[in-house]
Amino acid sequence: MSDQRLKTRPDSVLEDPGALAVAGLYARSYLTAAQQNSIQQPQDEMNSFVDEVLVGYPEFAELLTSDVISREDKLGIVERIIVPRSSEFFANFVRVLIRHGRFGLISLIRRVMVKIQEEAAGKRRVGVRTARSLSDESKRLLSDELKIKLGFEPILQESVDESLIGGLIIQVGDTVYDSSLRSRLKQLSGRLVEKALNEIQIGRDRFSHPERD
Repeated sequence: MSDQRLKTRPDSVLEDPGALAVAGLYARSYLTAAQQNSIQQPQDEMNSFVDEVLVGYPEFAELLTSDVISREDKLGIVERIIVPRSSEFFANFVRVLIRHGRFGLISLIRRVMVKIQEEAAGKRRVGVRTARSLSDESKRLLSDELKIKLGFEPILQESVDESLIGGLIIQVGDTVYDSSLRSRLKQLSGRLVEKALNEIQIGRDRFSHPERD
């Protein structure tokens, strides 16, 4: 599923440090309201709107995020363009975003919503950085091992970094597990330097105090 960044002028709220927290509030409200209204797969309409409409027609997205167009005019656009082509539930959500100047957060809200649903299903995203692409078998074995050690089903997000030489780096949230060969060589180098410095210092001490020999 594409999650391209909308090339529009965002509402000013996107510049605030709390944008992610605000998006989380809207994502949870959206999912809660969907459950209360017995709406199945509420993410489907959100995904279609972001991927097919906003990303597919960036000029339309710009109309709804522009600071030049008033909120009343934006709501008019919603009534003419979105309402006839969406459910009333989703149209109401878009209206709320526009009234509160939060429409520019809709792509971020979608990403947070996906994460909430994954965690509710016992899944979490795990970043995996390796020197070379993993084979399907390696992915399966790594996923099984992480599931046992971490206690949840990992969703592997892979990336390749040839500078690692070998091994891998795993990131779960803010925690990073670095078992790369580059890291090991750096640690080895640090120990060798420390050992050399110690030997130099010992040599200096002996030179300063020859009676110790």
